[in-house]
Amino acid sequence: MRLAPQPNAQPLRLIVLFLLTAGVNASPVISSGCPDRCVCDDQLVVQCAGQHLTTFPVNLPLATRQLIISNNRIVELPPLALNYLSDLVYLDCSNNSLTEISESTFGNLRKLAYLDLSFNTLIRIEDRTFGPLASLVMLRMTDNPGLSEIHQDAFLENAALQVLDVSRNNLTVLNITSLIALPALRSVGLSGNPWSCECDNEDLCLWVHLEGFKFQDEGQTVCGSPADMQGRRMGEVGIQLRTLCHQTLGSWDYLFFVLIGFVIFAAGTVSAWVMGVIMVLYERYIKKKDEQLDPDDEEESGETGHTSHARSDHGNGNLKTSHTV
Repeated sequence: MRLAPQPNAQPLRLIVLFLLTAGVNASPVISSGCPDRCVCDDQLVVQCAGQHLTTFPVNLPLATRQLIISNNRIVELPPLALNYLSDLVYLDCSNNSLTEISESTFGNLRKLAYLDLSFNTLIRIEDRTFGPLASLVMLRMTDNPGLSEIHQDAFLENAALQVLDVSRNNLTVLNITSLIALPALRSVGLSGNPWSCECDNEDLCLWVHLEGFKFQDEGQTVCGSPADMQGRRMGEVGIQLRTLCHQTLGSWDYLFFVLIGFVIFAAGTVSAWVMGVIMVLYERYIKKKDEQLDPDDEEESGETGHTSHARSDHGNGNLKTSHTV
């Protein structure tokens, strides 16, 4: 008995191979090329670490999701080139020579979730630097020896932020207004900074005390000044500062009291003058009224006297008549 001929599997294999090839060719990574001295893979990862780059890599695939440019000598992140990468979710810029980050740097990176700016030469973080990063979950800015200022609204719009690490910088104070309002924040790194433990940094010290579970390095987060508090844990001095800073009066407090005293004195002086004027006017009014009433009283007194005299005369007349009779 002859078996029915089996269908040839070769055409099927060719079709599958064709579809796979077509899918690979459609990949933006391959179709857009790859920057020099960088490695790109089919997972949309561009690896440019340790390539002695001095400028931001060009000709990046537009669909790049992870970009690693660490361990180079890059001095600037050009907003125009970076913001074309609208699908970027991971950006590692650590160990470069970045000195400045502006609001426009990340203007179009709405999907970015991880950002590492550690081991650079940043000096300050301006207002709304990270404002466009609505999806930012983890931000690392450690080991920037010149970083001494972070604007109080730098993290105002990063509602998704969970991890923030600013360890080993040159920070002395930090306004926590925007940080305490972040609903997802669960881990903060502050160690290795010369923190001030004076009244101007009272809120931060108290926050470390109250939210100690958020600070993985709380034991190494210590005071750098004043001299009598150097080396003490910020969490320990939080309550002490709360008591100390609200018992002693500063120069502004004394100025306030002087102004209040002056206002009270001026108000009392004006009030006394007004009352004196009112009393003088009232006395003049009463005196004038009395003067108007005096002539009327004299007329009444005159009429009364005249009537009494007439009556007296009339009585005398009667007496004279009786005597005559």
